[in-house]
Amino acid sequence: MAEVFVMFSEAISGPDGRTYSARACGGEMADGRWQGWLEFDAADGSGTHRSPRETTQPNRTDLAYWATGLTPVYLEGALVRTLRPGPVRAAAPPPVKPTFDGPLPRGESPDSPSRTDAVLNPFSVYRKGEAVLRAQLEALAAWHLVNIVEASELSTEPSGSLNAMTADELIELIVAAVRQETPVGN
Repeated sequence: MAEVFVMFSEAISGPDGRTYSARACGGEMADGRWQGWLEFDAADGSGTHRSPRETTQPNRTDLAYWATGLTPVYLEGALVRTLRPGPVRAAAPPPVKPTFDGPLPRGESPDSPSRTDAVLNPFSVYRKGEAVLRAQLEALAAWHLVNIVEASELSTEPSGSLNAMTADELIELIVAAVRQETPVGN
């Protein structure tokens, strides 16, 4: 049976202009492992959106640990991924129980474009300051940085060229591209 592991107190601004509250949910799978997903309630009451599976953990304890480590930046990225165009099931859940018994199954939205998922939105983080963006990027592996470049369309370089770059080079590429595309004063 699904359960709520963490109810996040900080509101999240969605790309659709709405404000959302988030919760980390999870449940045991048939093979005994645990899966985790996120649910986002629109503050205007328009519904609840769930993410696809965000993690698979060997047991309940590890899933709870995962849920308590989620950052606001991760939640922002997950909300963007969750609100992508395509069929989304929405419902008004009870405040302390998950709406769904599992994450959105992979492949449920065949019309959704496939693209690389990034662990953070560099433009959102940049609004908090270039130093904050750099600190967030420095904590990531190079392959995460490549995913950010590709998902945010920050370079026309082919994947092979990006994968050959060092983490420091990728960070500079991301920061320079975001700085260039961000209007002055934002």
